[in-house]
Amino acid sequence: MNKRKFVYRLISIFIGASILYSFGFGTIAQDDPPAEEAVAIETVEMTAADAFAKAEAVQYNLDHVWILLAGFLVFFMQAGFAMLEGGMIRETGVVNSLAENFMDACVTGIVFFLVGYGIAYGTYDAGLEGGSLLPEHIALLLDGVDGSQPGDGAILVGFFFQFAFAGAAATIATGAMAERTNFVGKLLYSAILGAIIYPVVVFWTWGGGWLAEQGFMDFAGSTIVHMTGGVVALVGAYVLGPRAGRVFGRPPEASNLAIAALGTFILWVGWYGFNVGSTLGAGDVNQLGLVAVNTTLAATAGALGAMFLKHYLTGSWNVSFILNGSLAGLVGITAGCAWVTPVASIVIGALSGAVLVASIRIVENMKIDDAVGAFSVHGACGAFGTLMIGVVGSSALGAPSIIDGGTFDTLGAQILGVAVVAIWTGITSFIMFTVLNSLNVLHVDPAADQIGIDAYEHHASVWPNVLPLREEGDQS
Repeated sequence: MNKRKFVYRLISIFIGASILYSFGFGTIAQDDPPAEEAVAIETVEMTAADAFAKAEAVQYNLDHVWILLAGFLVFFMQAGFAMLEGGMIRETGVVNSLAENFMDACVTGIVFFLVGYGIAYGTYDAGLEGGSLLPEHIALLLDGVDGSQPGDGAILVGFFFQFAFAGAAATIATGAMAERTNFVGKLLYSAILGAIIYPVVVFWTWGGGWLAEQGFMDFAGSTIVHMTGGVVALVGAYVLGPRAGRVFGRPPEASNLAIAALGTFILWVGWYGFNVGSTLGAGDVNQLGLVAVNTTLAATAGALGAMFLKHYLTGSWNVSFILNGSLAGLVGITAGCAWVTPVASIVIGALSGAVLVASIRIVENMKIDDAVGAFSVHGACGAFGTLMIGVVGSSALGAPSIIDGGTFDTLGAQILGVAVVAIWTGITSFIMFTVLNSLNVLHVDPAADQIGIDAYEHHASVWPNVLPLREEGDQS
């Protein structure tokens, strides 16, 4: 019995000694930390820094992916313009309209790469009082950027996004001048517009030039893109003259309202790239959501405003005015989509629809044949929407207006910007179209008025079994 107790005692002593040894070793380790623990702490700190850097890199990449996606949407608006214009004009000019819209993208892409983008975002003297009128350095061919150097990607993404906007500006004039523009003249005026006229406007504004220095505000291009294209469209239609047999007061019926409606829906979807994409990043959820909602509300209000006003004036529910009314609302909100409240966007959209109806009547009374109402949608509503920033802009969103605690400074800057862009585009486009007309490359051959521009210039028709085609070699 005593022997058994002795064995138990030995076991107890052994276990106790082991426990004491373990605690003692741990205490010694805490009192004298090895170098490995210090390295581990430093590693944790480095890992946190790396994680922050990686998060910034992810956000940077996400921003540029968003800009690209938005650019894809804006570029797809070319299809919307083609469908809208093709549906709104007469059957004998649809092929020509499709060809011209497609070539707007092609011609603009080349000239904007060669010189246009270099003018729009050229370097300038930032210290020049009042801002710069022209860039000091024009980055021809993107200054040789080819994607092989760090930072090239951001420049290439920026070029693509801005090219899509330039293409939209060029194609606006195509609709107003539809059915009677010489195809060679069309290629020439698109090239001049994309290489010089539009880029200068961009340089003065988004490029940091003198209008930007005066406080002019245009978030996504009501004036910079749409009014520029609209003024060129009006001047071009004036110099070109009306379509053969055009009776003012009774515009020709649209050839295919179904196609026109499809084109309008495409444009509406593309406008989310136009406006929301102009945030130039995906980091500010407040701004992304606000711009998307304002864009939507203005489009709906524009369609309703134009529809009800047209019905009040004529007693009919006119589909063409419903479609153009939504576009009028979209154009009107483009300038202030990030600087006005949703309620204000409804006001801007509805009033833009009214501006559209009034402008179409004025242009018709002036006996200018704008085939699709391009000036009224883009020119008149673009100017109106830009001015409205100074009237209903939100101080909390960065646009102090006359009804929200601001002074007349914002409205004054808007008036200056609209006036200057209208004068610049009006004078330069008048010179351009007058020269093209004197060279006999602006108006299609008079023979085309007899058989239609599609048959004469393209030997084609979207309805070949219905409309006559010009035989190859037939010069009559």
